[in-house]
Amino acid sequence: MIKGTPELIAGRREEIINACEKLYQTKSFKEITLKEIGSEVPFSRPTIYNYFQTKEEIFLALFQREYERWNKDLSAILEGHDSLDRQSLAERIAKSLANRVQLLKLLSMNNYDMEANSRIELLTEFKKAYGRSIQLIRMLLNKFCPEMSAADIQSFLYLFFPFMFGIYPYAAVTEKQRAAMREAGVDYGYQSVYELTCRCLIRLLGDNQASK
Repeated sequence: MIKGTPELIAGRREEIINACEKLYQTKSFKEITLKEIGSEVPFSRPTIYNYFQTKEEIFLALFQREYERWNKDLSAILEGHDSLDRQSLAERIAKSLANRVQLLKLLSMNNYDMEANSRIELLTEFKKAYGRSIQLIRMLLNKFCPEMSAADIQSFLYLFFPFMFGIYPYAAVTEKQRAAMREAGVDYGYQSVYELTCRCLIRLLGDNQASK
């Protein structure tokens, strides 16, 4: 049992997640250790274990927070418009993901290890945030694309959410990777998160419309 007021507990938990987020700006998942995270918080490193037992649990909490932030963006689209055509809907969802690059970066990681090394109660909280994202996309499609059937929407979800795992590696390309592509003679056109996502969404929504 963690001792302290709910505010203190929530505050310290956020400090740990923030420390992880700060390190993740310049280091990879493999490079970051609990010791390094502990050096970024204003309390002793053993205190971290009152909140998270593994590095993976901290990253999972960061991952959950990124989904929750995206969910706010999706809710704003849902509640802020009475109607949207498919092009406008695609553009707004694409823009919401372009603002959540860290979510896409986390998606491109090995999620199996992260989930395998986290306790079931923390994994469940993460899945709630993830599930809410699916629910909100479903609600957006129901509201703004009422002609789509339940099967169409389910097909959309099973195509779009796996697609999200690959956005970051294609959009966040380092100069070293670009140089290697040039040396390999690969003719490739680079696109932003927004461009990749918008093209995918327009194609998925257009394919559903064409199937009617």
